[in-house]
Amino acid sequence: MNRLIHRNSIHLLLIAALSLGIILITSLGAIMTTASAQDNKPTVVFVHGAFAESSSWNGVLTKLITKGYPVVAAANPLRGVKSDADYVASILDGIEGPIVLVGHSYGGLVISNAVNNNQNVKALVYVGAFAPEAGETAAALTGRYPGSTLGPTLAPPVALPDGGKDLYIQQSKFQAQFAADVSIADARVLAATQRPITEAALNEASGEPAWKSIPSWFIYGDRDLNIPAAAHAFLAKRANSKETIAVQGASHVVMVSHPDAVATLIEHAATTK
Repeated sequence: MNRLIHRNSIHLLLIAALSLGIILITSLGAIMTTASAQDNKPTVVFVHGAFAESSSWNGVLTKLITKGYPVVAAANPLRGVKSDADYVASILDGIEGPIVLVGHSYGGLVISNAVNNNQNVKALVYVGAFAPEAGETAAALTGRYPGSTLGPTLAPPVALPDGGKDLYIQQSKFQAQFAADVSIADARVLAATQRPITEAALNEASGEPAWKSIPSWFIYGDRDLNIPAAAHAFLAKRANSKETIAVQGASHVVMVSHPDAVATLIEHAATTK
């Protein structure tokens, strides 16, 4: 009797072990399939613009992370178009696989110049951003169409040791100028954490832009007071944008106030063959 019970116990243990093995193999297969699916997604690299910083992308990148996209939010130095582009290019060089490069505001100049024949960059997404032609500057594009009210909101320039000047937006005027559709509390944080840009960077000419050879997507707010909506529309059309979205009532920081719309457009760029 004891031998029979012992045999049955061993038999049950073997069945349990076999079942557990099947479960583990199935689970591992599911994990590997998920990882493989994520591996097929491009890395999305975000480049912030003037008077902002990398956390301005938080709402957008959080949505992409939950969908399995690898993301990098670069800390744009805001010192000069070429030097900033070279810095971002060094980040791109360290990324394996396809890349979607996203820029906001002045960051549009940076992504336009940062590709440097990097074959991994498959798409450009301009979020309330400049898309310059060779020789154009941020300052000139801002004034190409009427509507920008940035100038009067700037604080007195901060002198730099090299003779240059750093520019900030006055905190008391930041929300109305930069983030009118963001809550007062959030706008105060954005104002306090804004990164300055050199005056020289806004007047530095762009090189040959990547949008001439890489597909581009555009999204902007039609209440943008830094770069007029008419300028955005012109830039998107000139770049033969694959898809252009003007978000009604949105400010210059459309990625903060409308992260869903921006994330969706980036996904379109990421999945278009």
